[in-house]
Amino acid sequence: MDPLLQSAILSMLPVAELRGGIPLAIYNGFDPLLALAVGVAANFAIIPVIFLFLDYLHVHFMKIRWYKRVFDHFLEHTRRRMHRHVERYGYWALFFFVAMPLPLFGGYTGTLGAWFFEMERKKALLVIAGGLLLSGIIVTAIVVGGVKALSIFVGAP
Repeated sequence: MDPLLQSAILSMLPVAELRGGIPLAIYNGFDPLLALAVGVAANFAIIPVIFLFLDYLHVHFMKIRWYKRVFDHFLEHTRRRMHRHVERYGYWALFFFVAMPLPLFGGYTGTLGAWFFEMERKKALLVIAGGLLLSGIIVTAIVVGGVKALSIFVGAP
């Protein structure tokens, strides 16, 4: 499989998202700006699908015991982390939550939060896209900086 396609797929998966896809693309020798663009685009591409899932299929899946248990746990986790911030800062809280380059702080959880708090969909999509872009820039800078720092210590070109 093409390494750039692998990076795009990894960027679409929960937990890893672009935090896994961008480093993989850079590791495979792709230009950091291309890695950033592919990671952010792929991660964002899944967001409308998540909204559609939550809007239409979620009700049916809640009848499945293991799904309900996992979803309730994930929802409670999101509620605890975001509620007071969303109440106070609104869309800015969503932006910075998605922008944090840490696992479980990305597009999936941000989308779930926007859906749960019934945020206006178009604004939420824009805010999530902005958060993913900032997160992607941070991840790219960390990876590129780490590679350069490592090359200094190891003596690689």
